[in-house]
Amino acid sequence: MSKPKVIISRKWPEQVEAQLKELYDVQLNESDEAMTVEQMQDALRNCDAFCPTVTDPVNAAVLGADGITAKMIGSYGVGYNHIDLKAAETAGLTVSNTPEVLTDCTADIAMGLLLSAARRIGEGERHLRNGEWTGWRPTHMIATKVTGKTLGCIGFGRIAQAMAQRAHFGFGMKIIFSDPYPPSQEVMNRFGAVHMSAEEVLAQADFVSLHCPGGESTYHLINEERIKMMKPTAILVNSARGDVVDNQALISALKNGTIAGAGLDVFEGEPKLDPGFLDCENAVLLPHLGSASLETRIAMGERVLENLAAFFAGKAPRDKLV
Repeated sequence: MSKPKVIISRKWPEQVEAQLKELYDVQLNESDEAMTVEQMQDALRNCDAFCPTVTDPVNAAVLGADGITAKMIGSYGVGYNHIDLKAAETAGLTVSNTPEVLTDCTADIAMGLLLSAARRIGEGERHLRNGEWTGWRPTHMIATKVTGKTLGCIGFGRIAQAMAQRAHFGFGMKIIFSDPYPPSQEVMNRFGAVHMSAEEVLAQADFVSLHCPGGESTYHLINEERIKMMKPTAILVNSARGDVVDNQALISALKNGTIAGAGLDVFEGEPKLDPGFLDCENAVLLPHLGSASLETRIAMGERVLENLAAFFAGKAPRDKLV
C-alpha cells in the first residue's frame, strides 16, 4: 500500500522531518520560503494532507481551488485564524492544530517581554552597545518596578494562566483578567485571579498582557479608545496575534506617552513591520519567537504527526477543529 502524500509548507526541525520521511510520501520545503497562494492551491491538489504554519493564509481563495485532493490540514501551531474553517469544512477537509505543547514557551516570552519593557532592558543594551554609557548614576534609565504590581490578562486560557503563574508566584503580582469563557473557580483561586470586563482590566492593570485568539471578533480589540483607558504608566504585552492591536493607535500612544511602553512578539501584517515601531524606544520588539525553543518546535511537529496518524487510521484527530 502506498504511503499518504503529505506536503509541508515550511521547514520543520530535522528530527520531525526525519519522522515524516519514514511515515509518509512527504514533500518538504527545503528553501523555507513562504508559499504563495498558487503554490498552496497546487499543494492541495497534489496531496492527502497539507501542513501549513500560522503565517500561511489558508483562506477561501486557497480552499476554493478546483481539483483539491487533500482531505486534511494539519496546522503547525495553536492559532487557527489563518485558516478559513468554514471554507475548509465546505471543501470536506478535516483541520487540526497543536495546542498545549507551546504553552510554557510562549508564557516565558510574554513574561520576558513584560520584564524587558518594564526595566528598559532593550534600551539599556542598545545604550551600552552604542558606547553611550558613562557609568552608574542615580537617575540613569529609571524604569518601572514589577514585583507587587497588577497584571491584567485579556483572555485567560492556557497561556494566560501560565503567564499568571509566573507573575503571581514569581513576582507577587495581583492577577485580573477578562474572558468571555472564564475558567473554573478552582483555577481562579489558584492565582487569586479576579474576573472583570476588558474595560476594567485596562483601567486597573499596570501591565496588560494579550492572550486572546485572532480573527474577526478580536480584530483591533486594542484600539485608540481602549488604549486611552490604560494608565499612563501601563505597559502592553502582545504574544497572541498581531491583528488584535491597531498598529497606528499603539505607535501613536507610545510616541505621545499615552502609555509607558510595550513588549511585542507579534504584529499585524507580519513579517512586514510598521516602521513607526522602530522609532519607539519604549517598545521591545521580537520576531514572533513565542514558541521558538527546540523542544517546543519538535513537540509541535510531533503533535501534527499524532493528528495525521489518527486521521489516516480513520479516527478523529486529537486536536480536530472541523
